[in-house]
Amino acid sequence: MTTHMNSPAWAKAAVLVGRLIFAALFIMAVSFKFADISGTAASIAAAGFPLPTVLTWLAIVFELGLIAALLTGAYFSEAALLAAGYVVFLGFAFHGPSHWEANQNEIGFFIDHFTFAAGLLFAAAYGPGRVLAMGRGWLTRP
Repeated sequence: MTTHMNSPAWAKAAVLVGRLIFAALFIMAVSFKFADISGTAASIAAAGFPLPTVLTWLAIVFELGLIAALLTGAYFSEAALLAAGYVVFLGFAFHGPSHWEANQNEIGFFIDHFTFAAGLLFAAAYGPGRVLAMGRGWLTRP
């Protein structure tokens, strides 16, 4: 799905800015992973996951794919759905209820992941818009 052709200019601009914000957040996340791969792996290991370095590199590759889809609009809805699931997973794995007793701030981080996921679900439903969007994907309507 895409936004309506008769949308006002502000709506078209808002969709594009939203896509850029989503991409910027994942660019920041992947940049931090690249900057400290061993630190990211240590966080993954501390959360109890095996093969933390492998998982760090898989996260980097996955996030780079999300960035490409968010910036180009290709397979946008599919990528936004995957990103929403990923963000919810990260919320539970790294900021979930087991972390709240040790640090009350974790509740806020946990909730933030759900607001991010909500935006991604909305974006998945409405698509990348028509501005600077390739419009390719399995969920895109002709």
